[in-house]
Amino acid sequence: MENNTRTISEVDKFIEGLPDDIQSITEKLRKIILDASPALVEEFKWSMPNYSYKGLVCYLQTAKKHVNLGFQKGNELVEIDINNLLQGSGKTMRHIRITKMDDIQSDAFISLIQEGIALNEG
Repeated sequence: MENNTRTISEVDKFIEGLPDDIQSITEKLRKIILDASPALVEEFKWSMPNYSYKGLVCYLQTAKKHVNLGFQKGNELVEIDINNLLQGSGKTMRHIRITKMDDIQSDAFISLIQEGIALNEG
């Protein structure tokens, strides 16, 4: 990871403990999230990396075969999700499931993250 004062050691340690392929995906997503806005703050809560600005915006949830890029207010992002990436049927949360590096659509993810931030600015 580049020398970035915005990353925290708890998340570094969490990522180091992941299987190689999942670790690569998680590192790439982490960079995309932090690049999406200088306002986002990285936190480690509920055993996963979370990113907040005036409230929670998104999170990274890892599993053996995939990583979910989740959005706390994902239900409000569905209408701008032109690529139909968001999944889930929870009351408010939605996620994008990433199983391989090729699934990562940086520009689409960044616009959803930035819209998530805008929702918190209300």
